[in-house]
Amino acid sequence: MKVEHILQTKGSDVFTVRETATIAEAVTLLADKNIGAVIVKNASGGVAGILSERDVVRRLKTQGADVLASPVSACMTANVVSCQLADTIDELMSKMTKRRIRHVPVVEKGALVGLVSIGDVVKHKIEITEQEAAALRDYITS
Repeated sequence: MKVEHILQTKGSDVFTVRETATIAEAVTLLADKNIGAVIVKNASGGVAGILSERDVVRRLKTQGADVLASPVSACMTANVVSCQLADTIDELMSKMTKRRIRHVPVVEKGALVGLVSIGDVVKHKIEITEQEAAALRDYITS
């Protein structure tokens, strides 16, 4: 199975903020949309980074609540690990596990086309496993 299948199921909506937005604005978006990360876009609309709940929590610990007035660019992860629609789910899982990341933007021909979370990957793997188990039960009983 490919990353493309996950996006077909969950959709390709991606929430973004400008790199000049404050961390408080990004936190509001995270809370309002009940999501764990947002993509940070630069002035030209390209991907500048990703801001996750973990990034915010780490900064809150070291800098306190004053960090909420800082720009997202001061807190985001700039070296974004991405994947493509044709990547396999196993490749994506391996990448996420090795790098200890929970959210991966999907980029195709330089354009952001989706965002996949570890929850999306696990959900898809469980569905595949359940389908395989059902097929085996059908095979055994027939």
